[in-house]
Amino acid sequence: MSRVVMVTGVSRHLACRLAGRLSADPAIDRILGVDTVPPARADLDLLGRTEFVRADIRNPLISRVISQAEVDTVVHASVTATPHSAGGRAPMKELNVIGTMQLLAACQHSDTVQRLVVKSTTAVYGTSPRDPAIFTEDMEARALPRSGYAKDAVEVEGYLRGFTRRRPDVNVTLLRFANFVGPFIDTPLTRYFQLPVVPTAFGFDPRLQLLHENDAIEVLRLASTSDRPGTFNVAADGVLLLSQAIRRAGKIAVPVPAPAVSFVGRAVRRSGIVDFSPEQMQFLNFGRVVSNDRLKDVFGYSPQFSTTQAFESFLTGRPITPVLSESVLDAGEAVLARLLRTTAPPHPSRTTASVSSIRSSRRLRHG
Repeated sequence: MSRVVMVTGVSRHLACRLAGRLSADPAIDRILGVDTVPPARADLDLLGRTEFVRADIRNPLISRVISQAEVDTVVHASVTATPHSAGGRAPMKELNVIGTMQLLAACQHSDTVQRLVVKSTTAVYGTSPRDPAIFTEDMEARALPRSGYAKDAVEVEGYLRGFTRRRPDVNVTLLRFANFVGPFIDTPLTRYFQLPVVPTAFGFDPRLQLLHENDAIEVLRLASTSDRPGTFNVAADGVLLLSQAIRRAGKIAVPVPAPAVSFVGRAVRRSGIVDFSPEQMQFLNFGRVVSNDRLKDVFGYSPQFSTTQAFESFLTGRPITPVLSESVLDAGEAVLARLLRTTAPPHPSRTTASVSSIRSSRRLRHG
């Protein structure tokens, strides 16, 4: 059982909520939340008895924090996919890669660290038209990520493998998370579905596999409080097609020809509404699905939310205004019914069947 736990990136949503969950565990003597900036005022109540430590994991002085507090469990949750929160892409890479290097060096020289948990991403498998239907933990990317968060995560995992060779006595858990959704978490994907019109790649309808934020926090908690060494894909059961997700959100898809996808992505990033990197735009071409069998059978956790349920929780948990409201759809049905009756009077049954088909599709979309 962990006695002293240190959580990095505690000013971010997942790490903050994790620290709060750990603070409710009486078996843990002390919890340190490390970040360069303090958590938002609204999140302070979530931290419980967590002690905030203003420290930069990119600085070698992080080893002093670990040694003075006699930390035995380190949860590295500060690897980020959002450049705007890090101050840009260059600082993001420095935080993700250089920060991980310094943190691992500090853990390597520590006499007290016994357990290390690292938050990674299924983006390390890359995204390409040659991908298998389902990735397992033993597979490698068919096309290695060349930029952004995914490339950072590949480098982080490389340094982690080196650490495990040098410190085989430390229990290391590597968690590759699918895209997070939920009522509170803010990610590039959740912002994407909040756009009034949603750009998509013409001719592509990728499979999306998601993970509810509550499942993510519970997996991190379990890994932090017990020895569950290994590499695990952490993703919900089932998938959603991008077109299905857009319809459920009540948004309008705008297919963009392949040559213009990069231009649209840059325009959206410059707007500041959604910070979609090139590899994330690639993800919206081909999607990605991973196996969670090892998570269930070896790690011992089954996600409580399916992909569909996680997405519905995201839609109902925050104010997302559909572009196609119920009143607009009702008016459209009425106009179409009148048009069908006018143009096809000899076949009233066909008119009724057509309108019924529209209503059925609406029930499927919203149900």
